[in-house]
Amino acid sequence: MQAFARLLDDLAYQPRRNGKLRLIADYFGQAPDPDRGYALAALTGRLDIAHAKPALIRALVEDRVDPVLFRLSYDYVGDLAETVALIWPARPGANRAPGLAELIDDLNATGKAQMPGRIAGLLDALDATGRWALIKLMTGAMRVGVSARLAKTGFAAFGDLDVDQVEEVWHGQKPPFDALFAWAERRGPQPRADTAGAFRPVMLAHPLDEADLARFDPADFAAEWKWDGIRVQVAAGPGRVCLWSRTGEDIGRSFPDLLERIDFAAVLDGELLVMRDGAAGPFGDLQRRLNRKTVSAPLLRDYPVGVRLYDVLFVGDEDLRALPFADRRRRLEDFVGQGRPGFDLSELVDFASWNELAEKRLAPAPVGIEGLMLKRLDSAYLAGRPKGPWFKWKRDPHLIDAVLLYAQRGHGKRSSYYSDYTFGVWRDDELVPVGKAYFGFTDEELAQVDKWVRQHTVNRFGPVREVTRELVLEVAFEGVQVSKRHKSGLAMRFPRISRIRWDKPAHEADRIETVAALAS
Repeated sequence: MQAFARLLDDLAYQPRRNGKLRLIADYFGQAPDPDRGYALAALTGRLDIAHAKPALIRALVEDRVDPVLFRLSYDYVGDLAETVALIWPARPGANRAPGLAELIDDLNATGKAQMPGRIAGLLDALDATGRWALIKLMTGAMRVGVSARLAKTGFAAFGDLDVDQVEEVWHGQKPPFDALFAWAERRGPQPRADTAGAFRPVMLAHPLDEADLARFDPADFAAEWKWDGIRVQVAAGPGRVCLWSRTGEDIGRSFPDLLERIDFAAVLDGELLVMRDGAAGPFGDLQRRLNRKTVSAPLLRDYPVGVRLYDVLFVGDEDLRALPFADRRRRLEDFVGQGRPGFDLSELVDFASWNELAEKRLAPAPVGIEGLMLKRLDSAYLAGRPKGPWFKWKRDPHLIDAVLLYAQRGHGKRSSYYSDYTFGVWRDDELVPVGKAYFGFTDEELAQVDKWVRQHTVNRFGPVREVTRELVLEVAFEGVQVSKRHKSGLAMRFPRISRIRWDKPAHEADRIETVAALAS
């Protein structure tokens, strides 16, 4: 466990991508089995561990430390794991520090009633860095600047493998990944990737820099609408039908009405949408269906879903990914043309010049469209985000001026700053919250706003500060949906701070009617 804790600590302080890759690869080369397999699982979000609620961690600390001191410290530090790691008064000698695999097995075998005592014993046995890593593991909040893709790339570097090869077989493997490490060390064959219903690595697009259009020939590209749902992969084969998210999470149990319509063997790429009479619903409708363990009959009736398809990876056992997009498109059209209830085709957008396509991008569009996709006609279906074949050309975001209402400390590198902002707009003579954002500004702007928050605080609620209604923020966002959970009745989609309007008085901020008019 201590070696893994040092890895997390080093990763958190290493700013460079190549430096993080070296740290991961070196750890895999030195750590024993199965510790390194569980470490890979933790870094990629595949760790199966009995997570402890933050409330349990706080209760354990307040049992040993003055609660007021702990809460003041937590408010200042802004990160639970870091605060507990530093303030915990350990009782050395009571326990020994376990290995990572031993710790995970122990926690998973511990009952709910015994969990507080077991966690306290582990916190006693570990040093400050180990305690920090333990809490990160148990709460599932790693935040060390390593994505799942980067962790897999580090594993590939350790084994001198292509990361796309790793992605291809990844979802057929389970922690602690014995077969993967045997393959990386040439002690075993490459694991098989042809399991029916298995997830296949998706192909992603780069944001389009419009300046690049001058060097592209329109005749080399196809264009289609970018739909505002969630990217999914339908993988169906003998005896197994799966609906995967773009990151490889099995989300099928939330959509039984879609799974029961799948009577084919294929791997398809598309957008999951609420569909009524062939028309896509707003994203807010789809949100009602996401992350549900069970789906009620009214939800199935009122929010029927379908998949708007835009690519095909396999038909039966035939792998089509190496074919050009134009050929895969024809195969997809043939597939959909056979009649597939719950599945339709994302139509191509005709254009002869970039100016014509730009006009279509800006023209009023049906609900559910958030821009365009550009795809080279000769592009193979490649895992990851290759540069050049696919581009996303999103519509320009909406902009409003809102007033800062509350500020909260951030996490990680921003834990010392008030960087999470709740903002509102005017309804009659009061400000009502419409969103929250924690990115979109420079480090210099962050320091300026943090100072302003400290000087203009009028109330405190734990780590949250209420401020005077004076500072105006220009907020960019993708859309608005009706929400019963918000006092304003509205919620923004993907809000971010566009700029700080030091020059604008609060009474000139936008009104709720302006935001409501954008609701779909």
